[in-house]
Amino acid sequence: MSLFTIADPHLSFGVNKPMDIFRGWDNYTDRLKENWLSLVSPDDTVVLPGDISWAMSLPEAAADLKWLDALPGTKIIGKGNHDYWWATMNKMQTLTRERELTTVRFLFNNAFRCGDIAVCGSRGWFFDAAGNNSEENAKVIRREAGRLKASVEAALALGGTPVAFMHYPVAADGNVCEEIFSVLKSYGVTRCFFGHIHGDKSGRYADYTVDGVRFSLISADFLRFCPKKVELPAENTD
Repeated sequence: MSLFTIADPHLSFGVNKPMDIFRGWDNYTDRLKENWLSLVSPDDTVVLPGDISWAMSLPEAAADLKWLDALPGTKIIGKGNHDYWWATMNKMQTLTRERELTTVRFLFNNAFRCGDIAVCGSRGWFFDAAGNNSEENAKVIRREAGRLKASVEAALALGGTPVAFMHYPVAADGNVCEEIFSVLKSYGVTRCFFGHIHGDKSGRYADYTVDGVRFSLISADFLRFCPKKVELPAENTD
């Protein structure tokens, strides 16, 4: 049983918003499917932390969730900034039951045990917003920090090593979203994967460590639409 991760698939089977108008995204769903089938087995788990679908409503997202459900493995899905279809846990779980999507799970104030790893995380908030003094940004950051705290605590209750999967980066380029970063530090989380960053600027976010927490970018285009294997023992050696 292995754990993989990849963010930002930006699927659009239920709406007309293809990503192949952007450089590097040609035939992206075919490429993602081919790579997924070559790596992931039915006993594996794949974490997808955000920007799953361009759908604007939960019913519209059903086609994208069905496409993911048909791929091997269990899928743990988090929320991204473009996931406007995201609803309450009850509504999302009801949809998966009604559409018989048996391999789709949602990461939302909870956690999942995958071997020695306890999967946790939240959407987060872009670190640039941490320098914005607006009350709205502050409110969002507090909310996301609270959700991450609940998720990490759930992970610790499950046992295993907590590994965080965020949509937004938490710390990079000398900027830190302190409220969210402090949750990782206070609970001893030393490994964090994130998406959201695309295009030419993604290279500098590839893999780096900030105050003992190792961060890795896993946006789909950066990974060339190939799920990344999460191997905790090797990653804990540095």
